[in-house]
Amino acid sequence: MNLKRIFGALLTLLGIGGLMYTAIVFVNTSGGTRDIKALIIYGVLGIVFFSAGISLVRTTKTRRKD
Repeated sequence: MNLKRIFGALLTLLGIGGLMYTAIVFVNTSGGTRDIKALIIYGVLGIVFFSAGISLVRTTKTRRKD
């Protein structure tokens, strides 16, 4: 069990959740300042978490026990 891969997967799932929430807010937005701030905040956090999780999973190598 590799802890870095688990943490990377968790970050990736949080990023996907943030991006999905951004999409929901975008669909239900009326164009107010508060809606735009929420779109920016959740979108940026979703992208950061998603990219950090993907890069952590990608760069972590698995070791085999022979």
